[in-house]
Amino acid sequence: MARRFRSGLVVGKFAPLHLGHEWLIEEAHQQCERLYVLSWSLPELPGCEAERRERWLAARLPHIQCWVLTPQRVAQWRREGLALPELPDNQDAPELQRQFVADFCLQVLGEKVEAVFTSEAYGDGFAAHLGRCFDQPVQHVELDRARQRVPISGSRLRADVHGLREYLAAEVYGDFVERIALLGGESTGKSSLSLALAKALGTLHVAEFGREHWLARSGQLTYGDLLHIGRTQVAREQSLAGRARRYLVCDTTPLTTLFYCREQFGRAEAELEQLAERPYRHLFLCADDFPFVQDGTRQDAAFRHRQNVWYAQQLQRRGLPYRLLTGSLSARVAQVLAYLQITSA
Repeated sequence: MARRFRSGLVVGKFAPLHLGHEWLIEEAHQQCERLYVLSWSLPELPGCEAERRERWLAARLPHIQCWVLTPQRVAQWRREGLALPELPDNQDAPELQRQFVADFCLQVLGEKVEAVFTSEAYGDGFAAHLGRCFDQPVQHVELDRARQRVPISGSRLRADVHGLREYLAAEVYGDFVERIALLGGESTGKSSLSLALAKALGTLHVAEFGREHWLARSGQLTYGDLLHIGRTQVAREQSLAGRARRYLVCDTTPLTTLFYCREQFGRAEAELEQLAERPYRHLFLCADDFPFVQDGTRQDAAFRHRQNVWYAQQLQRRGLPYRLLTGSLSARVAQVLAYLQITSA
């Protein structure tokens, strides 16, 4: 099918990238042989930093050439001799922002685009400015300015990302879900707590893959199994986060896997060490303050206590704040819920 334009451009903050953005970009792509998507925000908007936007665009629009710009990246191009101005601030005059886009097209893309696609009133002026810089007409293609296709905006989403989650793809919404991580030695009620918390919060929990894998291997794990466990635990978090509701309860973290790897083999792969540094929004350590229960797969109360001491030391060494949960299952659920209410206030 013949395309209407040889090349076209979509520019936006995409903070966050929502389904309305995706619709506009896909519609533009249908009309262009080559479509370029350009994104920047200065300053960055909370939760929508450049690294995230780059990841969202790559995940949702892998067939389209997308550029996420930062002052550092622009500075590097300038050092390499490209005639680019500094990245404009969000509050800079429209002419400065339009001129930057024109220079970017000429210097980085090496192409004078024929069309710009927007759903905004500024599109005509934007296209006219590019046309003057390129010494050729640039057409503004306006798509659904009334937002009838996808009735949402970035500012509304930033104000209520959880209440308006239906306008975000799972890959995007998952980055706004707060991970609740539970740590604790054997027989500290961690798995029971993760199920109870997920039910109380109306969300999902990530089961402990290490235990499942240990049972599947009849307790005979190799050194390589531990890195596989750490990777899989993180992959489970990533796959479930987009389907969770505000919170995702994580029954353990790769820090647990690191403990067992060092305990059994006296060493650990650098990748597993790095996975153990994975940040979580809320960290809780389950106290070993009730009788040890032997289910046939655990060691003993002394080992459990040593585990908990190690977790506490490691969290402190890494500068990661955590809360110690004590008492019965219901008491621990209440402690977590009270903490979340305070931190969300």
